[in-house]
Amino acid sequence: MRTAMAIAAHPDDIEFCMSGTLMRLGQAGYKLHYMNVANGSVGTTNQDAETIVRIRREEAIIAAESLGATFHESLCNDISIYYEPRTLARVASIIRLVAPDILLTHSPSDYMEDHTNTCRLAVSAAFCRGMTNFVVDPHQDPVSKPVTIYHAQPYTHHDPLRQLVMPEIFVDITDLIDQKTAMLAKHQSQKQWLDESQGQDCYLTTMRDLDRQCGQMSQRYEYAEGWRRHLHTGFCRPNDDPLCEALAEFVVCGSVSL
Repeated sequence: MRTAMAIAAHPDDIEFCMSGTLMRLGQAGYKLHYMNVANGSVGTTNQDAETIVRIRREEAIIAAESLGATFHESLCNDISIYYEPRTLARVASIIRLVAPDILLTHSPSDYMEDHTNTCRLAVSAAFCRGMTNFVVDPHQDPVSKPVTIYHAQPYTHHDPLRQLVMPEIFVDITDLIDQKTAMLAKHQSQKQWLDESQGQDCYLTTMRDLDRQCGQMSQRYEYAEGWRRHLHTGFCRPNDDPLCEALAEFVVCGSVSL
């Protein structure tokens, strides 16, 4: 069975920008894996760290179960995702264990460093998957299986310098948008936090609005998730594109500006 893995920064990031595509891959027969590098420790204004970590872990497990995905434990606190050897060794161990055909992760450039560093860790861990002398923690034997990496849209579809980021791949999630909304709603602890910290009237409405914008960029779908494929070198064959192959009837390539 082919395998797809999503690696994101915080509990609810997968739900926000990747879950529709994961649902499609699950429907296509892929085995799914779900991992947040950070544990959600600062995503609150009214809970202590130990309490919010427990709550957000429970919410993430429920969300992963709704996908039928294997849940992987977080590795560190929020705002502590650094591109450093110990965390890289731990992420690489999990990638060797899962050996995904498709790896979904954040944009290389996003509005906060936890997202950007998670992307760097995921890409480097995948690059090191077959290196015999790269020590991972805990030990896992190297794997030589090709992996194709896809980067999600940055939050708001813009990079930190306010430039619009255009996807090269659009995945139609129009008939899944209510299911995606229900999956994000499992992170109930985040509504107050996001309303207070980022001025969002409703995190569910914000997610739907962004997916509607992505659908407009596709000029075909009402709601979509956008992706860019990572350079193949060190990961897979030049023309490997398993995401588009698996989801051919739900994918369009090319983009126009809003």
